[in-house]
Amino acid sequence: MTTDFVAITTIYSLKEEENRLARRRKRKSRRRQEGRRILEHVPQYSIESGEEKPVTAARKFIQAEGILPPALLLVKRNEHTTDRYFWAEKGLFGAQYVEENHFLFPSLRTLESPAGSEPVAVGSR
Repeated sequence: MTTDFVAITTIYSLKEEENRLARRRKRKSRRRQEGRRILEHVPQYSIESGEEKPVTAARKFIQAEGILPPALLLVKRNEHTTDRYFWAEKGLFGAQYVEENHFLFPSLRTLESPAGSEPVAVGSR
């Protein structure tokens, strides 16, 4: 009986080791990381959805508070889940979509700093 137990645990640990080796690290998109850095500079508001759907709660909060775009809304659905929305001139978007496509939003272009560009003095005589 003990030899069966040892054989089963050995097989299980070998499979576990194979799974651990097979698992790959998730690739982080540079574009999304850049979008996340840009969104860090946008005003954030944290609210709870209560009985409403998170999107409805976000829309009602924006309307009630008169929030001007751009803004990031963190809507707590329950103790484990928080939905993130971006309030733009064009409407309300999921924050993940905005992170990946930040270049489509004119209000975020002003927050971007040109990479590697320094002011150049131009003299005229």
